[in-house]
Amino acid sequence: MTNRIFITGGASGLGREIALRWARTGARVCIGDVHDARGATVLEEIRQAGGTGLFLHCDVTSTADLQAAANRLVTEWNGVDIVVNNAGVATAGTLDAEPIEQWEWILNINLLGVVRGCQAFAPLFRAQRRGYFVNIASMAGLVHPPGMGSYNASKAAVVAFSETLHLELANENIGVSVVCPSFFQTNLAESLRTTDPKAAANVQKLLRRGRVTAAQVADSIFNAVQVRQFLVLPHKDDRKTYLMKCYLPVRSYLQKMTKLTSKSFGRPRAVPDAPKGA
Repeated sequence: MTNRIFITGGASGLGREIALRWARTGARVCIGDVHDARGATVLEEIRQAGGTGLFLHCDVTSTADLQAAANRLVTEWNGVDIVVNNAGVATAGTLDAEPIEQWEWILNINLLGVVRGCQAFAPLFRAQRRGYFVNIASMAGLVHPPGMGSYNASKAAVVAFSETLHLELANENIGVSVVCPSFFQTNLAESLRTTDPKAAANVQKLLRRGRVTAAQVADSIFNAVQVRQFLVLPHKDDRKTYLMKCYLPVRSYLQKMTKLTSKSFGRPRAVPDAPKGA
């Protein structure tokens, strides 16, 4: 059966590349996005790439929009095989530079948008007795640089939620992948909210320096879904960093990260002794 896939935030950036990657296999690709004009453009690109396209105006902060998308796909395609919770935004700033409203904004989109997507489509997957969730997190959800507290927290929560979901759905033929790319060239900076110019400049620099393209990340996601791989780390260097975090003693890891980030966020400070058992 040709895959039927729904992608939030599918009208640009990584979402667009995921849509085109599946379209090249002849899949039926539905993109949900708040940007209607961009959606129309990507819809035509999906068709040119060999897929069958559908665009739905969809805001991931709206439970009603996501439920309407699930209902529409039942009507149009008799269901859906893969749901990619991709829509997301960016923030930056240190603890004293991020107002609580900025935290609430990003958590509502990056975390609760994923939760809403899973809640809307899980009943459909159960009725079909099959399905697959792809939740887009970030390397910032595994390794947490300074100056990005709310963004790090939102993506770490997506990782935790995805692991929980994987365990809850393991016996129902519903798969889960969580994708943790590092910075790559995309339009994420368009959504960036910050009151800290220095933090904004750091994020922009990291995006420009990204050596992996959005298309390559989409390829990694496509390959991971074929083998039902849970944790997807598209950047080779990030796999080493994640292993370092997993295996180094906590104090040694924090000392190393303090030195690595000190140029951007001031002089390194001594790391307090870790509690026993840490």
